[in-house]
Amino acid sequence: MESQSMIAHQELDAIMGTTTRIPRLLSAEGLHEWKRRIEKYIKMKDCKIWRSILRGPIRITTTLEDGTVADKKVENYTDDDFERVMEQEKALATLTMALSLEIAQGFREYTSAKALWEALIEVYEGNKDMKQSCQDMLRQKFNMFNYVLGETLENQFQSFITLTIEMSSAGVMVTRSEINKKLLNSLPKS
Repeated sequence: MESQSMIAHQELDAIMGTTTRIPRLLSAEGLHEWKRRIEKYIKMKDCKIWRSILRGPIRITTTLEDGTVADKKVENYTDDDFERVMEQEKALATLTMALSLEIAQGFREYTSAKALWEALIEVYEGNKDMKQSCQDMLRQKFNMFNYVLGETLENQFQSFITLTIEMSSAGVMVTRSEINKKLLNSLPKS
């Protein structure tokens, strides 16, 4: 029994992440929470990597004798140039390693961390219409939330908390009063 508990704990660590393990994106449903966790994880490890994801790929250039700007040849890179390129590589590697194999396969063509980040958000969050549809679905789920016969109070609370967190992550605004009222109305009569 103890080994099953340890395995379950290790699986949760692999998904959620720890200070030494990167959080993994396993499915589209987990994107909102993963975005929050991966940002915190990367910032904890190295803020430069997070800035690199937000900024996007850099171009190492030099000014030629005639005043034009051209890409600098790799053999002329300074240590600072190599450091900047390595930040980009680390950022891409970090994001790539945070994806499950199934997800990573669909995003192999992206060669910059910024492009990969934006593609993940576009594919899994969708456009404005898809986001609105998701919000509508969550509102409906909230409105229909009720006690399920045989469900423990602990499971009901956990389901409700998970739903409200999903709603918040998706930008669905619900007042504290509405949340409390819904939870109290969904409790079993007993």
